[in-house]
Amino acid sequence: MSNWTTESENQILQLAKAYDVTALAALYDRYEAKIYSYIYHRVGNQSVAQDLTSQVFLRVLESIQLERAWETSFSGWLYRIAHNLVIDYYRRRGRTTQVSLDDMSEIHSKTESPESAAERAMTGERLRTAINHLTEEQAQVVTLRFLEGLSIVEVADSMGKTEGAIKALQYRAVSSLRRIMEVHA
Repeated sequence: MSNWTTESENQILQLAKAYDVTALAALYDRYEAKIYSYIYHRVGNQSVAQDLTSQVFLRVLESIQLERAWETSFSGWLYRIAHNLVIDYYRRRGRTTQVSLDDMSEIHSKTESPESAAERAMTGERLRTAINHLTEEQAQVVTLRFLEGLSIVEVADSMGKTEGAIKALQYRAVSSLRRIMEVHA
């Protein structure tokens, strides 16, 4: 269902709350890649991102069964679950970013030279390292806004903050990133 409207999504969400398998599958199809991408940008490891993404959707099912599903924005609720799982992951393992060889092989495409792929990987790793130097909230705002493409409103909803607070966090995060990247250039 690639041409979703607010009305059709609301209908699907109501069916999902009633544990309709088709509606749940449609929501999974719509949001799985977005949630995976968000998590991957936070953990930098393909297999960990896949595991955590699966856990997000398991939590959705558990919450529906326990009648503790989302109150307002479904996407904001999903990103909050994903964020909490990332936090739990780092608490269990410590805050080190690891990039596996499998992840590096994904970078190389048929049209891209190995040199270009390596340069892009190094730039991506520098950015990931710089993001790791931000506060947790700043890192989340940068990931949601710039890597996931969410609007200020969606980020605010996901993080449970006002739009003004998100704008301030974004400004401070971008300023900090600029300083970090200049120092490590």
